[in-house]
Amino acid sequence: MNSRGSKRFPTHYGYGEVKVSRYLVLYLSQIAWLALGVFLYVGARWPSTCTPQTLFDIYACSMRLPEDGGGWREAALLTWLWATPILVALEVSRRFNKGED
Repeated sequence: MNSRGSKRFPTHYGYGEVKVSRYLVLYLSQIAWLALGVFLYVGARWPSTCTPQTLFDIYACSMRLPEDGGGWREAALLTWLWATPILVALEVSRRFNKGED
């Protein structure tokens, strides 16, 4: 067997050519993530003490979602709201640090 690897089993993962299918999966997963957020937001019951109108209000009120007997949807929305900016920041930092490898 070839010690340098073969086309089928490369020795350096992540350095290969990016095929169209990878972009398709990436964009479909992003659309699914956003659709999940919309689904959770539409069905969530906000506490009576906070009715958000803007994006800033949504984040300001998000910590109150578990109040007043919030269920699984409110807990999932809270997690989704705070995970999304972290995931975006990680992707942006990965893009900026790409040339330093």
